[in-house]
Amino acid sequence: MNVLVDNFAMFREGFVGTVRLTALASLLALVLGTIIAGFRVSPVPALRVFGVTWVTLLRNTPLVLLFFVVTLGLPALGLRGWDEDWLAILALGCYTSAFICEAVRSGINTVPVGQAEAARSVGMTFTQTLGQIVLPQAVRTAIPPVGSLLIALTKNSAIASGFNVTELGSVQKTLNMDAGYNIYVIFFWIALCYLIITFTISGLFRLLENRLAVAR
Repeated sequence: MNVLVDNFAMFREGFVGTVRLTALASLLALVLGTIIAGFRVSPVPALRVFGVTWVTLLRNTPLVLLFFVVTLGLPALGLRGWDEDWLAILALGCYTSAFICEAVRSGINTVPVGQAEAARSVGMTFTQTLGQIVLPQAVRTAIPPVGSLLIALTKNSAIASGFNVTELGSVQKTLNMDAGYNIYVIFFWIALCYLIITFTISGLFRLLENRLAVAR
């Protein structure tokens, strides 16, 4: 308990940093993933190719390597002025978006083809059909896997501690290396913080799933 009490401000800062990193990266991943899923089912060949390329590259790239590409590659290309937090959000959000895309696309594939054909027969465009007819139904199927992916994103955010981002992983490194506290006690409190975040995400998605469930 002394570890938590003596370093409460540091734990609080790390906890807030992880929540902020998770929330913003999740928002980016959800928006990008949904857009890329739309590309994957688009009638435009160029968009489909872009979607397939995006998913294939990011799903098969280690997250640590993507962090290096973003934090070292972007400044080398002249894109300077971004702090470490926003670069970590970009790396986490883009990486997770590839998995979100496939979850949303799986949900889209559960919607009967006849509904899209009926929408087109009354003059609706592809974008209107996708946004007003298909996606609202696909969301019901996509919610459980998306929730699991955002929980995975929360745990993946620990990698950001190696890139000068203040979050729970950096707390462990500071307390163990600089303060010399027992590593098992530190891990216990950090694991508890992660459990609080992941249980909250799980509860929110379970509530959302129940709200959107089709009455039987």
